[in-house]
Amino acid sequence: MINDFRQAELRDDIGKLWENFLVCERMKYLANNRIHRSSFFWRNVHQSEIDYLETYEDKLDAYEMKWNPRRKAIASAFLKLYPTAEVNTVHRENYPAFLGSE
Repeated sequence: MINDFRQAELRDDIGKLWENFLVCERMKYLANNRIHRSSFFWRNVHQSEIDYLETYEDKLDAYEMKWNPRRKAIASAFLKLYPTAEVNTVHRENYPAFLGSE
């Protein structure tokens, strides 16, 4: 990450940077607005993963962070275990809603 000042589209770590930015900003939004959510990451033994989870009341919200808005989240393994969870994809075109700034 350090000393790589190429355009975002040219970087091979842009997905990781995007996820880190979104999770940090989401946690700041929740803290600043005194919204309590428990947050987690999920990965199974087959390396299927969900980038970010929030639980509150009896709800489970799952978020997949994608730099490319055309990429779709594949959460079938997760949904088999947690069929009532809501899975959302957060990308460059819809992230303000995730960060509470819409």
